Amino acid sequence: MVGLSPDILLRAYAVGLFPMAEHQDDPTLYWIDPEKRGIMPLDRFRIPRRLRKTVRQHCFEIKCDTAFENVVRLCAEPAEDRKETWINAEIIKLYVDLFEIGRAHSVECWLDHQLVGGLYGVALGSAFFGESMFSRVTDASKVALVHLVARLKKGGFTLLDTQFVTSHLNQFGAVEIHRTGYRQLLSSALDKNANFYGELDGAELESFIQSTTQTS
Repeated sequence: MVGLSPDILLRAYAVGLFPMAEHQDDPTLYWIDPEKRGIMPLDRFRIPRRLRKTVRQHCFEIKCDTAFENVVRLCAEPAEDRKETWINAEIIKLYVDLFEIGRAHSVECWLDHQLVGGLYGVALGSAFFGESMFSRVTDASKVALVHLVARLKKGGFTLLDTQFVTSHLNQFGAVEIHRTGYRQLLSSALDKNANFYGELDGAELESFIQSTTQTS
């Protein structure tokens, strides 16, 4: 895959494709179009009971789009639960370029002025394509996900694409749907406008938490 640009990347997202590398040291990118696609239904988002307490305690300072490239680079680093990642140098460059034109965003968890967790993804229409997340402190990536979903709901988003379903995402209500159904949801989401930038105050966050399903 050569000559990949932000415009081409957005066109690919619009038809259901996304790029990945085999591993972070592989310079080649491949288009992925899985038969089973992971999504997070925004109206059926679940928050485990213990995590609700953590979110309400405001252990982290939550910021958006203040350290986008750092979030991507930290997502690219191996961690205890993943020895290799698919984020190579080309991926980092492409998504930083998307960020610079307002199409990619990060949700960040800060603790004692240190970036300790977060996630990033791409916004197109009312669809948000979650790319990756990282955590250097317990629950940091999970708290970032809660804030992401709250922000997406406030901003009028209708689709949160998780690409695949992992055990980590399953606890929040992520499901797999067939490629055909996914493309129908995607087409509908692309016809609508949404706003990522709506700030959440404490009352709005609490209202969102109360609207979600609680799990053990």
